Amino acid sequence: MTRDQLIEQVKEEYANIRFSKEQQHFHNTTSGITPEAYYGTLMNAVIAEIANGKFDNCRSGKEVVGKVMADKSLLSQW
Repeated sequence: MTRDQLIEQVKEEYANIRFSKEQQHFHNTTSGITPEAYYGTLMNAVIAEIANGKFDNCRSGKEVVGKVMADKSLLSQW
C-alpha cells in the first residue's frame, strides 16, 4: 500500500470516529475542545508521521489508527 492510500484510509477512519458514538464519550471525558478539533489535530499528526515513513509497515489505515489509539507516544508531534 502506498503512503497516499494509507493517508486516505486514515482520513476515513478519523471521519468515522468523529461522528460515531465515541464522540459522546469524548464529551464526557474532556473539556474545552471539540471532538472535531481534537481528532483533526490527531489526524494531522498521524498523516505527518505517515508521510515520514513511520507507518510503512502497516497494512491499513485502521491498523495505524489502532496503534496510535493504543500509544500516542508514537507521534513525535503529540
